[in-house]
Amino acid sequence: MQPRLSRNPVSIAGVWLTTLSAFGFLVYIIVEWFGLVTSPYAGLFGFVAVPAAFLTGLLLIPLGMWREARRRRHGQAPWQWPTINLGRSRARRIVLAVALLTVVNVAVVTVAGFGAVHYMETNQFCGQVCHEPMHPQFTAHQQPPHANVDCVRCHVSPGAAGMVRAKMNGTRQAYEFLTGGFSRPIPSMPARNLPVAADTCAHCHFAGHPDRDITLVKHEYADDESNSDTPTTLLMFTGKIHWHARPDVTVEYIATDEKRETIPYIKVTEAGGKVTEYFAEKVTAPPPGTPRRMDCLDCHSRPAHRFSPAVEGTVDAAIAAGRISRALPFVRREVVTALKSEYPGQEAAADGIRRHLEDFYKSQPSISPSDLNQAIGSAQRLYELNVFPAMKITWGTYQSQFGHSELTGCTRCHDDGHTAKDGRAISGDCDFCHKEQDSK
Repeated sequence: MQPRLSRNPVSIAGVWLTTLSAFGFLVYIIVEWFGLVTSPYAGLFGFVAVPAAFLTGLLLIPLGMWREARRRRHGQAPWQWPTINLGRSRARRIVLAVALLTVVNVAVVTVAGFGAVHYMETNQFCGQVCHEPMHPQFTAHQQPPHANVDCVRCHVSPGAAGMVRAKMNGTRQAYEFLTGGFSRPIPSMPARNLPVAADTCAHCHFAGHPDRDITLVKHEYADDESNSDTPTTLLMFTGKIHWHARPDVTVEYIATDEKRETIPYIKVTEAGGKVTEYFAEKVTAPPPGTPRRMDCLDCHSRPAHRFSPAVEGTVDAAIAAGRISRALPFVRREVVTALKSEYPGQEAAADGIRRHLEDFYKSQPSISPSDLNQAIGSAQRLYELNVFPAMKITWGTYQSQFGHSELTGCTRCHDDGHTAKDGRAISGDCDFCHKEQDSK
Protein backbone atom coordinates (compact mmCIF):
# COMPACT_ATOMS: atom_id res chain seq x y z
CA MET A 1 0.00 0.00 0.00
CA GLN A 2 1.43 3.33 -1.07
CA PRO A 3 1.73 6.24 1.40
CA ARG A 4 -0.87 9.00 1.25
CA LEU A 5 -0.38 11.75 -1.29
CA SER A 6 -0.22 14.28 1.57
CA ARG A 7 3.09 12.79 2.68
CA ASN A 8 5.35 15.11 0.74
CA PRO A 9 7.55 18.06 1.79
CA VAL A 10 5.32 20.76 0.28
CA SER A 11 2.10 19.52 1.94
CA ILE A 12 3.88 18.91 5.25
CA ALA A 13 5.25 22.48 5.16
CA GLY A 14 1.70 23.70 4.46
CA VAL A 15 0.35 21.80 7.47
CA TRP A 16 3.01 23.31 9.73
CA LEU A 17 2.47 26.82 8.37
CA THR A 18 -1.32 26.57 8.77
CA THR A 19 -1.04 25.20 12.30
CA LEU A 20 1.46 27.81 13.47
CA SER A 21 -0.56 30.62 11.85
CA ALA A 22 -3.74 29.49 13.56
CA PHE A 23 -1.92 29.38 16.89
CA GLY A 24 -0.40 32.83 16.26
CA PHE A 25 -3.81 34.30 15.39
CA LEU A 26 -5.36 32.95 18.60
CA VAL A 27 -2.48 34.42 20.63
CA TYR A 28 -2.93 37.80 18.92
CA ILE A 29 -6.69 37.80 19.61
CA ILE A 30 -6.07 37.06 23.28
CA VAL A 31 -3.40 39.76 23.57
CA GLU A 32 -5.64 42.32 21.84
CA TRP A 33 -8.60 41.32 24.05
CA PHE A 34 -6.61 42.23 27.17
CA GLY A 35 -5.68 45.61 25.68
CA LEU A 36 -1.97 44.86 25.38
CA VAL A 37 -1.85 45.95 21.73
CA THR A 38 -1.55 49.73 21.38
CA SER A 39 0.15 50.15 18.02
CA PRO A 40 -2.21 51.06 15.16
CA TYR A 41 -0.01 48.95 12.89
CA ALA A 42 -0.39 45.83 15.05
CA GLY A 43 -3.53 44.97 13.10
CA LEU A 44 -1.34 44.68 10.00
CA PHE A 45 0.32 41.68 11.68
CA GLY A 46 -2.71 40.15 13.41
CA PHE A 47 -5.35 40.60 10.73
CA VAL A 48 -3.32 40.67 7.52
CA ALA A 49 0.06 38.91 7.80
CA VAL A 50 -1.05 35.97 9.97
CA PRO A 51 -4.24 35.19 7.96
CA ALA A 52 -2.18 35.49 4.76
CA ALA A 53 0.26 32.89 6.11
CA PHE A 54 -2.68 30.68 7.12
CA LEU A 55 -4.16 30.79 3.61
CA THR A 56 -0.75 30.17 2.07
CA GLY A 57 -0.41 27.03 4.19
CA LEU A 58 -3.83 25.78 3.10
CA LEU A 59 -2.87 26.29 -0.54
CA LEU A 60 0.43 24.43 -0.11
CA ILE A 61 -1.32 21.26 1.08
CA PRO A 62 -3.25 20.49 -2.17
CA LEU A 63 -0.35 21.85 -4.24
CA GLY A 64 2.00 19.32 -2.66
CA MET A 65 -0.52 16.51 -3.15
CA TRP A 66 -0.87 17.42 -6.83
CA ARG A 67 2.90 17.42 -7.32
CA GLU A 68 3.24 14.09 -5.54
CA ALA A 69 0.49 12.52 -7.66
CA ARG A 70 2.20 13.74 -10.81
CA ARG A 71 5.50 12.22 -9.65
CA ARG A 72 3.86 8.84 -9.14
CA ARG A 73 2.10 8.96 -12.52
CA HIS A 74 5.52 9.43 -14.09
CA GLY A 75 6.66 6.21 -12.45
CA GLN A 76 8.71 7.74 -9.64
CA ALA A 77 8.71 6.17 -6.23
CA PRO A 78 6.70 7.80 -3.39
CA TRP A 79 8.57 10.49 -1.49
CA GLN A 80 10.33 9.24 1.59
CA TRP A 81 11.63 11.01 4.62
CA PRO A 82 15.41 11.34 4.47
CA THR A 83 17.22 8.90 6.68
CA ILE A 84 19.27 10.54 9.42
CA ASN A 85 21.51 8.27 11.41
CA LEU A 86 21.90 10.04 14.73
CA GLY A 87 24.31 7.33 15.73
CA ARG A 88 26.93 9.10 13.64
CA SER A 89 28.58 12.12 15.21
CA ARG A 90 28.68 14.05 11.92
CA ALA A 91 24.89 13.66 11.46
CA ARG A 92 24.30 14.88 15.02
CA ARG A 93 26.47 17.95 14.42
CA ILE A 94 24.57 18.79 11.22
CA VAL A 95 21.16 18.42 12.89
CA LEU A 96 22.28 20.57 15.82
CA ALA A 97 23.70 23.26 13.51
CA VAL A 98 20.53 23.37 11.41
CA ALA A 99 18.38 23.64 14.55
CA LEU A 100 20.50 26.45 16.00
CA LEU A 101 20.59 28.34 12.71
CA THR A 102 16.80 27.99 12.40
CA VAL A 103 16.31 29.49 15.85
CA VAL A 104 18.68 32.35 15.00
CA ASN A 105 16.96 33.01 11.67
CA VAL A 106 13.51 33.04 13.28
CA ALA A 107 14.77 35.45 15.95
CA VAL A 108 16.35 37.76 13.35
CA VAL A 109 13.24 37.80 11.16
CA THR A 110 11.01 38.41 14.19
CA VAL A 111 13.10 41.30 15.49
CA ALA A 112 13.42 42.78 12.00
CA GLY A 113 9.67 42.48 11.47
CA PHE A 114 8.81 44.24 14.72
CA GLY A 115 11.47 46.85 13.97
CA ALA A 116 9.96 47.51 10.55
CA VAL A 117 6.48 47.82 12.04
CA HIS A 118 7.75 50.21 14.70
CA TYR A 119 9.63 52.31 12.13
CA MET A 120 6.48 52.63 10.01
CA GLU A 121 4.78 54.21 13.05
CA THR A 122 7.30 57.01 13.35
CA ASN A 123 6.82 60.55 12.13
CA GLN A 124 10.21 60.34 10.43
CA PHE A 125 8.96 57.51 8.21
CA CYS A 126 5.77 59.42 7.34
CA GLY A 127 7.45 62.76 6.75
CA GLN A 128 11.01 62.13 5.62
CA VAL A 129 11.10 58.95 3.52
CA CYS A 130 9.23 60.75 0.73
CA HIS A 131 11.10 63.98 1.44
CA GLU A 132 10.03 66.30 -1.37
CA PRO A 133 6.23 65.86 -1.28
CA MET A 134 5.98 65.45 2.50
CA HIS A 135 8.58 68.03 3.60
CA PRO A 136 6.01 70.88 3.90
CA GLN A 137 3.54 68.73 5.86
CA PHE A 138 6.29 67.35 8.11
CA THR A 139 7.58 70.87 8.79
CA ALA A 140 4.09 72.11 9.66
CA HIS A 141 3.41 69.12 11.91
CA GLN A 142 6.44 69.93 14.04
CA GLN A 143 4.74 73.15 15.18
CA PRO A 144 2.24 73.22 18.09
CA PRO A 145 -0.34 72.22 19.09
CA HIS A 146 -0.14 68.66 17.68
CA ALA A 147 3.62 68.28 17.32
CA ASN A 148 3.68 65.46 19.90
CA VAL A 149 0.90 63.48 18.24
CA ASP A 150 2.16 60.71 15.96
CA CYS A 151 0.99 60.80 12.35
CA VAL A 152 -0.54 57.32 12.55
CA ARG A 153 -2.82 58.40 15.41
CA CYS A 154 -4.77 60.64 13.06
CA HIS A 155 -4.16 59.09 9.64
CA VAL A 156 -4.80 55.39 10.39
CA SER A 157 -8.20 54.11 11.56
CA PRO A 158 -8.27 51.47 14.29
CA GLY A 159 -8.83 47.83 13.33
CA ALA A 160 -7.91 45.67 10.37
CA ALA A 161 -10.03 47.61 7.88
CA GLY A 162 -8.20 50.81 8.79
CA MET A 163 -4.85 49.11 8.36
CA VAL A 164 -5.78 47.79 4.92
CA ARG A 165 -7.06 51.18 3.75
CA ALA A 166 -3.95 52.92 5.05
CA LYS A 167 -1.61 50.44 3.33
CA MET A 168 -3.52 50.62 0.04
CA ASN A 169 -3.38 54.40 0.17
CA GLY A 170 0.29 54.27 1.08
CA THR A 171 1.02 51.92 -1.84
CA ARG A 172 -0.60 54.38 -4.23
CA GLN A 173 1.40 57.25 -2.75
CA ALA A 174 4.65 55.27 -3.00
CA TYR A 175 3.98 54.60 -6.69
CA GLU A 176 3.27 58.28 -7.32
CA PHE A 177 6.46 59.25 -5.49
CA LEU A 178 8.64 56.79 -7.41
CA THR A 179 7.18 57.88 -10.76
CA GLY A 180 7.13 61.59 -9.88
CA GLY A 181 3.40 61.69 -10.50
CA PHE A 182 2.37 63.28 -7.21
CA SER A 183 0.48 66.57 -7.21
CA ARG A 184 2.28 69.83 -6.48
CA PRO A 185 0.93 70.96 -4.07
CA ILE A 186 -0.62 67.94 -2.37
CA PRO A 187 -4.42 68.51 -2.43
CA SER A 188 -6.10 68.53 0.97
CA MET A 189 -9.49 70.27 0.96
CA PRO A 190 -11.10 68.38 2.43
CA ALA A 191 -8.63 65.72 3.46
CA ARG A 192 -9.64 62.35 2.06
CA ASN A 193 -9.24 58.88 3.59
CA LEU A 194 -8.96 60.30 7.13
CA PRO A 195 -10.62 58.50 10.04
CA VAL A 196 -13.63 60.19 11.63
CA ALA A 197 -12.96 62.44 14.60
CA ALA A 198 -14.47 59.89 16.99
CA ASP A 199 -11.52 57.60 16.23
CA THR A 200 -8.85 60.30 16.45
CA CYS A 201 -9.64 63.68 18.03
CA ALA A 202 -11.89 62.13 20.69
CA HIS A 203 -8.95 60.29 22.20
CA CYS A 204 -7.69 63.59 23.63
CA HIS A 205 -10.56 66.08 23.22
CA PHE A 206 -13.96 65.73 24.84
CA ALA A 207 -16.74 66.63 22.39
CA GLY A 208 -18.61 69.78 23.33
CA HIS A 209 -15.86 71.27 25.44
CA PRO A 210 -14.49 73.66 26.53
CA ASP A 211 -17.91 74.80 27.68
CA ARG A 212 -16.80 78.25 28.73
CA ASP A 213 -16.28 81.71 27.27
CA ILE A 214 -12.75 82.73 26.38
CA THR A 215 -11.24 86.09 25.44
CA LEU A 216 -9.28 86.35 22.22
CA VAL A 217 -7.24 89.43 21.28
CA LYS A 218 -6.18 89.92 17.67
CA HIS A 219 -3.68 92.60 16.68
CA GLU A 220 -3.46 94.34 13.33
CA TYR A 221 -0.58 96.69 12.67
CA ALA A 222 -0.44 99.52 10.17
CA ASP A 223 2.26 100.15 7.57
CA ASP A 224 3.20 103.51 9.12
CA GLU A 225 6.48 104.40 10.78
CA SER A 226 5.33 103.50 14.29
CA ASN A 227 3.59 100.27 13.23
CA SER A 228 0.36 101.45 14.84
CA ASP A 229 -1.60 98.72 16.60
CA THR A 230 -5.35 98.19 16.21
CA PRO A 231 -6.34 95.42 18.63
CA THR A 232 -9.67 93.59 18.43
CA THR A 233 -10.92 91.81 21.53
CA LEU A 234 -13.48 89.06 21.05
CA LEU A 235 -15.40 87.15 23.71
CA MET A 236 -15.76 83.66 22.21
CA PHE A 237 -18.82 81.63 23.27
CA THR A 238 -17.13 78.27 22.93
CA GLY A 239 -20.02 76.42 24.56
CA LYS A 240 -22.30 77.46 21.69
CA ILE A 241 -19.61 76.86 19.09
CA HIS A 242 -18.88 73.31 20.25
CA TRP A 243 -22.56 72.47 20.50
CA HIS A 244 -22.23 70.99 16.99
CA ALA A 245 -19.90 68.26 18.28
CA ARG A 246 -21.78 67.25 21.42
CA PRO A 247 -22.41 63.48 21.60
CA ASP A 248 -26.12 63.99 22.26
CA VAL A 249 -26.58 66.16 19.17
CA THR A 250 -26.32 64.95 15.58
CA VAL A 251 -25.75 67.48 12.80
CA GLU A 252 -25.76 66.00 9.30
CA TYR A 253 -25.39 67.74 5.97
CA ILE A 254 -25.07 67.10 2.25
CA ALA A 255 -22.51 69.11 0.28
CA THR A 256 -22.66 69.45 -3.49
CA ASP A 257 -18.98 70.23 -4.10
CA GLU A 258 -15.72 68.44 -3.31
CA LYS A 259 -14.52 71.13 -0.91
CA ARG A 260 -17.78 70.94 1.10
CA GLU A 261 -18.33 74.66 0.79
CA THR A 262 -21.80 74.52 -0.79
CA ILE A 263 -24.21 72.98 1.69
CA PRO A 264 -27.86 73.13 0.58
CA TYR A 265 -29.26 70.70 3.17
CA ILE A 266 -28.77 70.29 6.93
CA LYS A 267 -30.46 67.90 9.34
CA VAL A 268 -30.30 68.42 13.11
CA THR A 269 -31.32 65.73 15.61
CA GLU A 270 -31.43 67.18 19.13
CA ALA A 271 -30.88 65.36 22.40
CA GLY A 272 -34.58 64.63 22.87
CA GLY A 273 -34.91 63.16 19.39
CA LYS A 274 -36.45 66.21 17.72
CA VAL A 275 -35.46 66.44 14.06
CA THR A 276 -35.26 69.70 12.11
CA GLU A 277 -34.32 69.97 8.45
CA TYR A 278 -32.92 73.19 6.99
CA PHE A 279 -32.81 74.00 3.29
CA ALA A 280 -30.92 76.66 1.40
CA GLU A 281 -32.79 79.14 -0.77
CA LYS A 282 -34.70 77.51 -3.66
CA VAL A 283 -34.01 74.04 -2.25
CA THR A 284 -37.07 72.02 -1.21
CA ALA A 285 -35.69 68.47 -0.87
CA PRO A 286 -32.40 66.87 0.13
CA PRO A 287 -30.04 66.78 -2.88
CA PRO A 288 -28.45 63.51 -4.04
CA GLY A 289 -25.50 62.43 -1.98
CA THR A 290 -24.49 60.68 1.21
CA PRO A 291 -25.12 62.71 4.38
CA ARG A 292 -22.01 63.42 6.45
CA ARG A 293 -22.18 63.77 10.20
CA MET A 294 -20.52 66.99 11.26
CA ASP A 295 -17.49 66.51 13.48
CA CYS A 296 -14.35 68.37 14.56
CA LEU A 297 -12.71 68.21 11.13
CA ASP A 298 -15.51 70.12 9.41
CA CYS A 299 -14.32 73.31 11.13
CA HIS A 300 -10.81 72.40 12.32
CA SER A 301 -9.99 71.27 8.80
CA ARG A 302 -6.21 71.64 9.20
CA PRO A 303 -5.57 70.86 12.87
CA ALA A 304 -2.02 69.50 12.57
CA HIS A 305 -0.63 70.97 9.34
CA ARG A 306 -1.29 74.68 9.61
CA PHE A 307 0.08 77.11 7.03
CA SER A 308 -0.47 80.84 7.23
CA PRO A 309 -3.13 82.01 4.76
CA ALA A 310 -1.78 85.55 4.38
CA VAL A 311 1.53 87.33 4.94
CA GLU A 312 -0.01 90.28 6.77
CA GLY A 313 -1.69 88.22 9.49
CA THR A 314 1.43 86.14 9.98
CA VAL A 315 3.61 89.22 10.47
CA ASP A 316 1.03 90.78 12.80
CA ALA A 317 1.10 87.67 14.98
CA ALA A 318 4.92 87.72 15.08
CA ILE A 319 4.95 91.38 16.15
CA ALA A 320 2.29 90.73 18.80
CA ALA A 321 4.34 87.81 20.16
CA GLY A 322 7.47 89.99 20.39
CA ARG A 323 9.39 88.08 17.75
CA ILE A 324 9.62 91.25 15.62
CA SER A 325 10.22 94.54 17.43
CA ARG A 326 7.81 97.42 16.82
CA ALA A 327 10.69 99.76 17.62
CA LEU A 328 11.96 99.28 14.07
CA PRO A 329 10.36 101.97 11.86
CA PHE A 330 8.07 100.56 9.14
CA VAL A 331 9.06 97.04 10.14
CA ARG A 332 5.60 95.64 9.47
CA ARG A 333 5.56 97.02 5.94
CA GLU A 334 9.10 95.97 5.10
CA VAL A 335 8.83 92.43 6.45
CA VAL A 336 5.58 91.93 4.52
CA THR A 337 7.27 93.19 1.36
CA ALA A 338 10.26 90.90 1.85
CA LEU A 339 8.06 87.85 2.44
CA LYS A 340 5.86 88.54 -0.59
CA SER A 341 8.80 88.66 -2.98
CA GLU A 342 9.36 85.74 -5.36
CA TYR A 343 12.31 83.44 -4.62
CA PRO A 344 13.40 80.26 -6.43
CA GLY A 345 13.94 78.36 -3.19
CA GLN A 346 14.16 78.65 0.58
CA GLU A 347 17.92 79.29 0.62
CA ALA A 348 17.52 82.12 -1.86
CA ALA A 349 14.62 83.44 0.20
CA ALA A 350 16.70 83.54 3.38
CA ASP A 351 19.38 85.55 1.59
CA GLY A 352 16.86 87.83 -0.14
CA ILE A 353 14.96 88.61 3.07
CA ARG A 354 18.20 89.45 4.88
CA ARG A 355 19.42 91.73 2.09
CA HIS A 356 16.08 93.52 1.79
CA LEU A 357 15.89 94.41 5.49
CA GLU A 358 19.58 95.27 5.81
CA ASP A 359 19.38 97.54 2.75
CA PHE A 360 16.33 99.33 4.09
CA TYR A 361 17.75 99.99 7.57
CA LYS A 362 21.38 100.71 6.66
CA SER A 363 20.52 104.41 6.37
CA GLN A 364 19.13 104.39 9.93
CA PRO A 365 22.14 103.90 12.22
CA SER A 366 20.09 104.65 15.33
CA ILE A 367 18.18 101.39 15.20
CA SER A 368 19.13 98.49 17.43
CA PRO A 369 21.27 95.89 15.61
CA SER A 370 19.81 93.15 17.82
CA ASP A 371 16.26 94.19 16.87
CA LEU A 372 17.20 94.08 13.20
CA ASN A 373 18.85 90.66 13.51
CA GLN A 374 15.81 89.37 15.39
CA ALA A 375 13.46 90.69 12.68
CA ILE A 376 15.58 89.09 9.93
CA GLY A 377 15.66 85.74 11.71
CA SER A 378 11.93 85.80 12.43
CA ALA A 379 11.07 86.73 8.84
CA GLN A 380 13.29 83.96 7.48
CA ARG A 381 11.62 81.49 9.82
CA LEU A 382 8.13 82.59 8.73
CA TYR A 383 9.07 81.97 5.11
CA GLU A 384 10.66 78.62 5.94
CA LEU A 385 7.46 77.45 7.66
CA ASN A 386 4.99 78.58 5.02
CA VAL A 387 6.49 78.74 1.53
CA PHE A 388 7.90 75.72 -0.35
CA PRO A 389 8.62 76.62 -3.98
CA ALA A 390 9.49 73.04 -4.99
CA MET A 391 5.96 71.96 -4.03
CA LYS A 392 4.33 75.16 -5.34
CA ILE A 393 3.15 76.07 -1.84
CA THR A 394 2.92 79.75 -1.00
CA TRP A 395 0.84 82.06 1.19
CA GLY A 396 -2.81 81.05 0.97
CA THR A 397 -2.26 77.72 -0.79
CA TYR A 398 -3.66 75.86 2.21
CA GLN A 399 -6.55 77.43 4.07
CA SER A 400 -8.80 76.32 6.89
CA GLN A 401 -12.53 76.28 7.54
CA PHE A 402 -11.84 77.33 11.12
CA GLY A 403 -13.93 80.43 11.82
CA HIS A 404 -14.57 82.40 8.65
CA SER A 405 -11.44 84.49 8.08
CA GLU A 406 -9.85 82.16 5.51
CA LEU A 407 -12.61 80.16 3.83
CA THR A 408 -16.38 80.44 4.24
CA GLY A 409 -16.25 78.35 7.41
CA CYS A 410 -19.21 79.03 9.68
CA THR A 411 -21.09 80.96 7.01
CA ARG A 412 -21.55 77.81 4.95
CA CYS A 413 -24.54 77.20 7.20
CA HIS A 414 -24.86 80.31 9.39
CA ASP A 415 -26.07 82.72 6.73
CA ASP A 416 -29.74 83.35 7.62
CA GLY A 417 -30.50 81.62 4.32
CA HIS A 418 -30.97 78.05 5.55
CA THR A 419 -34.56 77.79 6.80
CA ALA A 420 -36.80 75.06 8.17
CA LYS A 421 -40.37 74.43 7.08
CA ASP A 422 -41.64 76.24 10.19
CA GLY A 423 -39.77 79.40 9.16
CA ARG A 424 -36.85 79.12 11.57
CA ALA A 425 -33.45 79.98 10.09
CA ILE A 426 -29.88 79.17 11.05
CA SER A 427 -28.67 82.45 12.48
CA GLY A 428 -26.01 84.42 10.66
CA ASP A 429 -25.60 86.91 13.50
CA CYS A 430 -21.93 87.28 14.40
CA ASP A 431 -22.81 87.84 18.05
CA PHE A 432 -24.22 84.31 18.18
CA CYS A 433 -20.69 82.89 18.50
CA HIS A 434 -18.60 85.85 19.63
CA LYS A 435 -18.93 89.42 20.78
CA GLU A 436 -16.53 92.28 20.21
CA GLN A 437 -15.44 94.06 23.34
CA ASP A 438 -13.79 97.38 24.01
CA SER A 439 -10.04 96.88 23.63
CA LYS A 440 -9.12 99.92 25.67
